Amino acid sequence: MTGRSDAHTIATRIAQGRGNAPADLVITDVRLLDLVTGSITRTDIAISGDTIVGTYGQYRSARTIEGRGRFAVPGFIDTHLHVESSLVTPLEFDRCVLPHGITTAICDPHEMANVIGTAAFDYFLASAERTIMDLRVQLSSCVPATHLETAGARIEAADLLPYRRHPKVTGLAEFMNFPGVLAADPACLAKIEAFSDGHIDGHAPLLRGLDLNGYLSAGIRTDHETTTADEALEKIRKGMTVLIREGSVSKDLHALAPLLSIQTSPFLALCTDDRNPLDIAEEGHLDYMIRTLIASGCEPLAVYRAASLTAAQAFGLTDRGMIAPGRRADIVLLDDLETCTVSDVVSAGRLVNDALFATRGNVEPVGRNSVKVGPIGAEDFRVPTLSDPTPVIGVIPGKIITEHLQLALPRRDGLAQIDLEQDVVKVAVVARHGVNRNIGLGFVKGFGLKRGAIASSVGHDSHNICVVGASDADMTAAVNRLREIEGGFVVVSDGMIRAELALPIAGLMSDRSYEEVRDALHPLRSAAKDLGVILPEPFLQVAFLPLPVIPHLKITDYGLVDVNRMALVQ
Repeated sequence: MTGRSDAHTIATRIAQGRGNAPADLVITDVRLLDLVTGSITRTDIAISGDTIVGTYGQYRSARTIEGRGRFAVPGFIDTHLHVESSLVTPLEFDRCVLPHGITTAICDPHEMANVIGTAAFDYFLASAERTIMDLRVQLSSCVPATHLETAGARIEAADLLPYRRHPKVTGLAEFMNFPGVLAADPACLAKIEAFSDGHIDGHAPLLRGLDLNGYLSAGIRTDHETTTADEALEKIRKGMTVLIREGSVSKDLHALAPLLSIQTSPFLALCTDDRNPLDIAEEGHLDYMIRTLIASGCEPLAVYRAASLTAAQAFGLTDRGMIAPGRRADIVLLDDLETCTVSDVVSAGRLVNDALFATRGNVEPVGRNSVKVGPIGAEDFRVPTLSDPTPVIGVIPGKIITEHLQLALPRRDGLAQIDLEQDVVKVAVVARHGVNRNIGLGFVKGFGLKRGAIASSVGHDSHNICVVGASDADMTAAVNRLREIEGGFVVVSDGMIRAELALPIAGLMSDRSYEEVRDALHPLRSAAKDLGVILPEPFLQVAFLPLPVIPHLKITDYGLVDVNRMALVQ
């Protein structure tokens, strides 16, 4: 149910809801979870077109789905994600996660926009008009995210305005430049002003106290970067909706689970942010978060509210979030409520299956040939002797927050060297947008890498090439291979390519099916592990090293960035 309905459609819904006419579709004999009281009731669900018209009763129709006593809950809403991080196109993402019950996804095409600008909006909106799930688009607010990196595009307030009223646009995406907001930067204020009558998504890691008050006073209402229950409690007490995140790298669910209760559930929703298809296949999507939260002791009512009703209300999607007359017919049928075992999904009144996906048509991909890097040599990765001790990025497994370490590293011929005893190897960011030939150099601790190199053209947020390595020659081979395959992931040792995945669409997404991408990730992980890597998701961990809006020490093509000071490390 989207947009305005005509009188005939409304009259039809009324007649079917009253039982005066057969419904278009009836899901018979389900156990309906009431998101108001938590009670469970045996009932039919009547559907007219894409809208629920009947509950708490029995209905007739020529078309039925046999409920067989299964549990019925509202379709799940992922409140913040980047489709690009699934490594597949929006249409393949649709096929990948809708069977897990994700009937609405609110995406920010920020990654692609940093590579190709507003053409990313055009591509995502065209895709959103074809997906079976309701894919909503938040317009990327910070392209580039900061002045300390080289992006492929720049998007100002005037560039966003033509998309403001598109029916698939929900508002302004994560406003990650919170220092700019607090300083009342004119460019930031122009974007906020343009969307002041709509939803503005937040991005405020570790922001507390009076600074948080100032940030919220700008009209920002949600945040997915909260990593502790104490921080989350302050934010929801101040009226924010905190989006509990569990991605492939950023894993905040267990830290925030103690806060989720029936009382707090109106202010807590769920999101994945960045999750790859291998993790989705092995664990699930929001269904994984739901079962994990319940297993952690959260009340099922609170969890299912967070997964649907709270999410809908936070983003102004008032036509969904409950199984109730007049709401969009997004319904998940579960074999078991506590383990969130999804057996069937209904999206806008349609049973999800392969035949339904086959009706979508195609959207031509954009952003090819986006890796514009000249040949790289081993000499490009020599690091001149820095201060003693040397600043080193400290990786924290399961977090995108990093430590700002100061370590003594060996020197040779005026050059700083890796130190495997301390688990310190090189990291470099190579500009790939054809704007300049910048290469930022530094060191990172925490990968466990003993030899070789791993490289990625996925490098949040500007998506330059990021490479981590114990060998200058292998780092060189890895970057040059990414040039040849139009971006992606690659593992190199002893000058040989050990595994790779091409991501030719903007250097971020594959043009293959999600099953093929999922299967390609296995040898990549295995090859990285063979080099000594101890991180469970090394490629996304690499991808977050160049993210200079997340504390504390990061690296861009300009060099090391002290995020706390928003300044380059000299």
